[in-house]
Amino acid sequence: MPQLKLAERVTRINPSMTLVISAKAKAMKAEGLDVCSFSAGEPDFDTPDHIKAAAKQALDEGKTRYGPTAGEPALRQAIANKLHRDNHLDYSPDNVIVTNGGKHSLYGLMNALIEPGDEVIIPAPYWVSYPEMVTVAGGTPVIVNTTADTDYKITPDRLREAITPRTKLFVLNSPSNPTGMVYSPEEIKALAQVVIEADIWVVSDEIYEKILYDGATHLSIGAVSPEAFEHTIISNGFAKAYSMTGWRVGYLAGPSELIQAVSKLQSHATSNVCTFAQYGAIAALEGPQDCVEIMRQAFAKRRLAIIERVRAIPGLSCSEPQGAFYLYIDISKLEMPSLDFCSQLLDEKHVAIIPGKAFGSEGTARISYATDMDTILRGMDRLEAFVKAHS
Repeated sequence: MPQLKLAERVTRINPSMTLVISAKAKAMKAEGLDVCSFSAGEPDFDTPDHIKAAAKQALDEGKTRYGPTAGEPALRQAIANKLHRDNHLDYSPDNVIVTNGGKHSLYGLMNALIEPGDEVIIPAPYWVSYPEMVTVAGGTPVIVNTTADTDYKITPDRLREAITPRTKLFVLNSPSNPTGMVYSPEEIKALAQVVIEADIWVVSDEIYEKILYDGATHLSIGAVSPEAFEHTIISNGFAKAYSMTGWRVGYLAGPSELIQAVSKLQSHATSNVCTFAQYGAIAALEGPQDCVEIMRQAFAKRRLAIIERVRAIPGLSCSEPQGAFYLYIDISKLEMPSLDFCSQLLDEKHVAIIPGKAFGSEGTARISYATDMDTILRGMDRLEAFVKAHS
C-alpha cells in the first residue's frame, strides 16, 4: 500500500465546527439522551406542500435525467425574475447558475475568482465556511473583527482600512449568520461607495433575506446604483426561507463571464443539480409565498422568548437580532473559552450551541432558535442552571 500523503491545501482548512457539534448532538439523541439542540442553522418546518408536489410531479414526468450544468432554463429564468422583482437587480438567465446549495455557489465563486496572493475581506463574526473556501482557492482571508458596539457590523472606515492593492473581494452577509444583524439601507449604501472607490468585487450572501423582524428591510448592495451593480455578485438559495435545506439548491448571479467560469468548474465537479429538485425550486419562487411568512412569524415569537430568557441569566448578554434565526450571546464574563463552554454545556446539560471561536469571535456563542418553543424553554432552563453552576 503506497504511503498516503494528503494534498497540502486540505491540511490548511478546518472542519465545520457547526456540523461537528450538530453531529455529536444527533449521536447523543440516537443513544436515547434528551438533547436540546440549538446548533444547526436549519428550520424545523417541513418543506411546504406545493414545493414537494412540484418535485413529485417532475418525478412522475420522468425529469430524472442529467440536466444542463448551469441549471434548468426555467429555473434560471425564475431566479432572474425573482432578482428583478424582489431585489431590483437586472440579471438575465445567462447571469445565473444553479448550484448544489448556497454553500456550493460560494465555493464555485472562490475557485473561479480567487488566485494565490489575492486577499478576501471577511468581517468577523463570520459564517464558518467563508475563510476556509478562500484558503482552498489559494487566497488569503483578511479578517476584520467587529464587536457588539457596532452591532457586529463592519463600518465603511474599517472596510477602507482593510483594503490593499491585493484585495479582490469583500464578503457581505446580511442578515448575518451567526449574529442575526441586518445592515440598514444607509449602511449598505455607504459600504457600496467604498467598494466602488476601491474597484473591488463584493459577494452578497443573501440566504436569510426573507427572515426579518421589527421593520428591518433588506437592500441588496447591487441595487444601490449602476456602479454598485457592476461590482456585485449575489449568492442565495432555497434552504432557509423555504425550509429546503436537504434539497441542496442554491444559485449565484453575476457577470456572464464569471457564471461561465463557475459552470465550467461545476461541469467537472457535480455535472448538474438534482433535476427534479429544481422543479421544486421553481414552485418555491413562482408559487404562493404565505408559507414564508408563516415560518417567519414563528421565528419571531421564538426570537422574543429566547432573548428574554438569555437576558435574564446573570453573566450573559446579547444583542437583538433583526434577521435570520440566531441569537449571538456574550459569555466573556464567565471567563471560559467558548469551545470549553459549549463542550461542557453539551456534556453536562445536553444542550448544543456553537462556540464563537468557530466564527472567529472568542467569548461568544451562537444559539439557533430554529426549533420548537418547548425545546427553547427546556434548553434555556438548562443553560441557566449551567451558567449558575460555573459562575
